[in-house]
Amino acid sequence: MFRFLVRRVLGAVITLFIISAITFMLFYAVPRDPARMACGKLCTPETLQLIRHNMGIDEALPVQYWHWITGIFLGREYPGFGHCNAPCLGYSFVNREPVLSTIADRFPTTVSLALGSAVVFLIFGIGAGMLAAVKQGKALDKIASSASLIASSMQIYFVGPLALYFLVYQFHILDQPSYNGFLDDPLSWANGLLVPWLVLALIWTANYTRMTRSQLVETLTEDYVRTARAKGMSRRNVFFRFAWRGAMAPIITIFGIDLGTLLGGAMITEYTFSLQGIGLLSVKSVQTNDLPMLLGIMVITSSFVVIANIVVDAIYGLIDPRIRLA
Repeated sequence: MFRFLVRRVLGAVITLFIISAITFMLFYAVPRDPARMACGKLCTPETLQLIRHNMGIDEALPVQYWHWITGIFLGREYPGFGHCNAPCLGYSFVNREPVLSTIADRFPTTVSLALGSAVVFLIFGIGAGMLAAVKQGKALDKIASSASLIASSMQIYFVGPLALYFLVYQFHILDQPSYNGFLDDPLSWANGLLVPWLVLALIWTANYTRMTRSQLVETLTEDYVRTARAKGMSRRNVFFRFAWRGAMAPIITIFGIDLGTLLGGAMITEYTFSLQGIGLLSVKSVQTNDLPMLLGIMVITSSFVVIANIVVDAIYGLIDPRIRLA
């Protein structure tokens, strides 16, 4: 198991290195000059050259990338702006702060949104999918399948404003969406995020309902499940001991990727509810052409997805020892 995880971690490091290199080259090879944008309207050639030097973009792209990658481990000095302590993902010249510190400030909001909604859509999505599979072909199955199809076709930018209007402004059932520190006041933290959780979970619940149902229906027709039933095992035992376990493996894979994506920032959800998370930060960075911030967010987001895949591989290795040999 240890060798299996070591191989996965080494592969993840190489993957992140390749992603960071490609992203860096794409961002800093674009026609727009970030130094000229930072210089403003009254910009002289001398001032522009000074800003380029302060930003560290007056050298060749490979040299810039080398300085950026070494800054992650050793820190980096930005002339005219100050020192960026390790791990340094760059320096934002829009808000005049290190990239990592800005992302760290927004990270608790995104984590709260991602984990809270994940709990909701896993409970309701997998639960509804299990009921639909058990009642295959009956009224409950048809209702669950139809509801999931309708919900999955909805979009957050449509459902979000409707939820705000009816649940918050019109009937005052729930609080205005906001983020409050969990340690400061857990109840206020949950109340402020309840509407975004429900809206985000609505779309994902539909997907997990259909996925759980299809996996369970397929697993229930496998030979080993039918053999267990033929030997006299109860339907409940067969369902939870054999069918459910076999059907959960693909769902764990998808959930790992989905959770990594959510931790990278649910942009539309955060924008709809004005939650100051990584997703909204990335939108604002695009609007202000803040390339160092975009690069840092890209690396952090990729890291979440890669780490989630490692965790999924580890869980797979525990469930099925044959996976460790792959």
